[in-house]
Amino acid sequence: MSVVPERVTVLVYSNSADVRAQVRTAVGRRPAPDTGRIDWVECATGIEVVRELDQGGVDLAILDGEAQPTGGMGLARQYKFEVEDCPPVVVLIARRQDGWLASWSLADAVINSPVDPVESARVVAEQLRRRHSGIPVVR
Repeated sequence: MSVVPERVTVLVYSNSADVRAQVRTAVGRRPAPDTGRIDWVECATGIEVVRELDQGGVDLAILDGEAQPTGGMGLARQYKFEVEDCPPVVVLIARRQDGWLASWSLADAVINSPVDPVESARVVAEQLRRRHSGIPVVR
């Protein structure tokens, strides 16, 4: 069984402060009893995401597929190709039909909008478990 650290860092990116708050509120501080307590890092621009991911230490990234001007799906795809040990990436999609775009982006999972607290916490907990189980990132 994998050991998830006591604290984990989750990056949430959207140009909308409301969307970032919705995600943080839905997921909460500890999405499951066996996951670490979340330290949230908020990013409002693509440049901030690049800086944070380049610094390392991010256990999971949640990227808004509808963010402007830099969409989360493009950032996800870029990082899956560029970062050696890329953390799992969850893309927030506005329409279920955009699931194929999330697949193109190489996202590890999706959260649908409007953000459902039960589903989003489940997705985040699952990705944190995968990150700390040693399962390699698929490119």
